[in-house]
Amino acid sequence: MQITMSIGSVERETGLSKDTLRVWERRYGFPQPERDAAGERAYSLDQVEKLRLLKRLLDQGHRPSKVIGHAVSELRTLAGETANGVPQDVDTVGEREDLLHYITLCKAYRFDEMRRALSQELLRLGLYRFVVDVIAPLNTMVGARWASGYFAVFEEHLYTESVQIVMRNAIASIPQHFLGSAMRPRVLFTTFPQEQHGLGLLMAEAIFALEGARCISLGVQTPITEIAKAAETQKVDIVALSFSASMNANHMAEGVRDLRARIEQRVELWAGGGCVGLHRRPPSELRVLELADIGNALTDWRSRCGTDISVPAQ
Repeated sequence: MQITMSIGSVERETGLSKDTLRVWERRYGFPQPERDAAGERAYSLDQVEKLRLLKRLLDQGHRPSKVIGHAVSELRTLAGETANGVPQDVDTVGEREDLLHYITLCKAYRFDEMRRALSQELLRLGLYRFVVDVIAPLNTMVGARWASGYFAVFEEHLYTESVQIVMRNAIASIPQHFLGSAMRPRVLFTTFPQEQHGLGLLMAEAIFALEGARCISLGVQTPITEIAKAAETQKVDIVALSFSASMNANHMAEGVRDLRARIEQRVELWAGGGCVGLHRRPPSELRVLELADIGNALTDWRSRCGTDISVPAQ
């Protein structure tokens, strides 16, 4: 079934008024919407993409009569975009073409469809591969488009909310017996007050849960004093932190030192994310991990701490 958008949605998506769309339809023969069951105009996503490019060219000073007849590939060249829909100065090398349809759904504000598509992929791949092979690269693609201005802030937020819904449902569905009788280690997940991005944290939580950890999430932007109190009251073994590329390396390092001073020495600090400071000069108090490292890190922890839990193979 072809995905379409109403004229009101197209107006919001492209910035072109309803009157302009109707005038262009009569004067230039584009766009050429179909009609839905109620007789209202219904625009395909391909037409919406061309309209978005036309609006960008109008903003650059082009006249509609001179550009409206061009193919989308020609319009992208004029607008300075690559075929993937991002400005040419954004590095798209290595991007997965099979994930581009999620970007299209986001830009069309078809978040219900995107959640359904993600849920189907989750069922097909399983949670671990879904996190590593789909969500991790898709986050990178969305981040590049947000940085370029192709994704507005609210669009990135809507994408994040959609992924969080799918991920939370998946984590909640992990059977309790799968976690092991002792449910160790107990892991507290959060970010520092300066870090508002939580998808990386949620991805890590999913893998920790699959590996038999007892996961306790505080969400994002938790004051360091409150992280320390939660670690004490919840008797956690590990505090897992996430630092995105937007996190200031100095703030990260200062926060880690402060937190380390406030919690018991037996409680370990683990972290991951794109913060430059994590990889160039990681604080000595932190164990820095990639998603793929979590399983081995937990095996090591259990070996050191005398906790033996048999976790079913993935």
